[in-house]
Amino acid sequence: MIRLLASLSIVCAAAATMSVLSHPASEVAARAPWAPLPFFYDLYTFRADGGGTAVVAAIAVEVRRLGRERVDDEFRYRFDVRFVVADTAHRSVISTGDSVYLGTPRPLARRHLLHTYVEVRAPPSATTLQRVIVTDATRPGVGQLYRSPFPVPDYSGNELMLSDIAFGLPGARGGWTRGEATLALLPTSQFPESSFDVYYEIYNLPSGTPYETEISIQSLDDDEEDVPVVRTVFSGESRAGPDGSLSELRRVESALARGRYRLTVTVRDQVSGHEAHNSRVVEVRGWRRGATLIHARPYGVRTRGEPLP
Repeated sequence: MIRLLASLSIVCAAAATMSVLSHPASEVAARAPWAPLPFFYDLYTFRADGGGTAVVAAIAVEVRRLGRERVDDEFRYRFDVRFVVADTAHRSVISTGDSVYLGTPRPLARRHLLHTYVEVRAPPSATTLQRVIVTDATRPGVGQLYRSPFPVPDYSGNELMLSDIAFGLPGARGGWTRGEATLALLPTSQFPESSFDVYYEIYNLPSGTPYETEISIQSLDDDEEDVPVVRTVFSGESRAGPDGSLSELRRVESALARGRYRLTVTVRDQVSGHEAHNSRVVEVRGWRRGATLIHARPYGVRTRGEPLP
């Protein structure tokens, strides 16, 4: 098992253990028949400005799971997302509610992915739980809830550290923005057989420091004892900001065959000799059904002192 020096991240997909929505929010939903709404998601964490940790949820839903509306000459797909980070020891809850909407002149393929992202800022804690809830805005009573323990990492301190590794489709014109980087975030279980973008942040690498970054990819489906590892190495000089943070957006050009892979990023300070590394498992599905990134629109953000939904 590779030790994650920077953070602990949770990967959940439709095959994971799931809970269901048992208490719809309205009388209409209460009278409606219940139905599940499987979806895919990943959580990524980064250092937040001014302290704390930014927790980003990348969420994807297949069109076949959603209801479809026909309004005039437009086909509409709508779903709502609620993301909750609760600190059980301090009895605090941070949550955000968001609405996702897409209108198209033609209906989308059933296995087309609609993906979005939401973000909250949370204090570091080893006793937090996370919940992601997706409901179909066009069909009351249709929804799904996934939950698990989720320790929020602490990116403060002076040692060399790495954030989570985030992944996205290449050539993003819009999406999750972090500084000068823009990423079309996808859950790691939903990757095509094509190139993709890798984003991560390096902390506490002073500006002007020479360093080396290695990105390695190893198949997890190979039965051989000595599984080959593909490595790419970059060298440079840190251009970190005043807070010692340096972001990197890399393109992985090699197309991967279907299967599961471990991608590892290792950063070495060539002055001190210190290094930090982080890993993430990616599942390449090889789908050709396409994906559409939609910006979520917040309809409510609440912090602290709330009961869990």
